[in-house]
Amino acid sequence: MTGTSTEENEPREFLSLTAKFVSSPRGAQLARRLAVRCMEEWGHPPLSDVSCTVALVVGELAANAVQHGRVPGRDFGLRLALDAVAGLVRIEIADAACAKQPPTAPPSSYPDGESGRGLLLVDVLAVRWGAAPRQPVGKTVWAEVSIEAVERPRRL
Repeated sequence: MTGTSTEENEPREFLSLTAKFVSSPRGAQLARRLAVRCMEEWGHPPLSDVSCTVALVVGELAANAVQHGRVPGRDFGLRLALDAVAGLVRIEIADAACAKQPPTAPPSSYPDGESGRGLLLVDVLAVRWGAAPRQPVGKTVWAEVSIEAVERPRRL
């Protein structure tokens, strides 16, 4: 991790955190751990459904940034934003690669092999997700997770 900040001057209904990580598997792991810690600070314990969902989405998007969006010498960025009024956590992962864009939709079938299912998971867990160009270079892949939908009591 090369830096973090929590913006405390924002209204209590909207909290955010930004951080940069070395574009490596270890960096992706640290991003996921920071997301869990951040969710705990925002009132969602590590074993809660919403924290686990956010951690999984961060892990998948960060792994994609490391594997497909890595540019030597460039970090990837994480931004988490909690909009309590809308009941959403927005996850953004920014990398420096412009050429490799994520698909506009997850694969329609399960690919063979041990990888390639990350965006299927993101698609299932997120309310919506997408990608946008980042200035001056790169892209941001984002996903929004609903707090209410995740925190519904389970029926047995």
